Amino acid sequence: MFQFQFPLYNDIVEQARREAVEAGFEELRTPEDVDAAFRRPGTTLVLINSVCGCAGGIARPAAAHAVHYDKRPDHLVTVFAGQDKEATARAREYFVGEPPSSPSFALLKDGKLCAMLHRHDIEGHEPVAVVQKLQALFDEYCEEV
Repeated sequence: MFQFQFPLYNDIVEQARREAVEAGFEELRTPEDVDAAFRRPGTTLVLINSVCGCAGGIARPAAAHAVHYDKRPDHLVTVFAGQDKEATARAREYFVGEPPSSPSFALLKDGKLCAMLHRHDIEGHEPVAVVQKLQALFDEYCEEV
């Protein structure tokens, strides 16, 4: 049976993963990875990554720049919506009361949700505006480094 290959799409996914990792985010690819990461004490910024244009043009660049700040989360992690489905589903279990959204950001403290930036907080905004939103959350919930 003939099977379609989508090398361009695979390249886009790999580039999206690489951009997050190069920005300092740890990839969580399984539910067990998520549980282990979210059990760590302190603050954790979760990037819910995706391949859409607002992820590549706004969310990932904002994530990369926002963490260069006096206050920042103790841990930076990412799950990939639509790719690592089980890990993303597990992460969303921690975001109690929040609808699924990607790309998006969640800020946790000791495994508990403090705040979220949803797709509507990202899409249509300039990356610098998203950086400012993230850094405002860092000011509120994170310690100075």
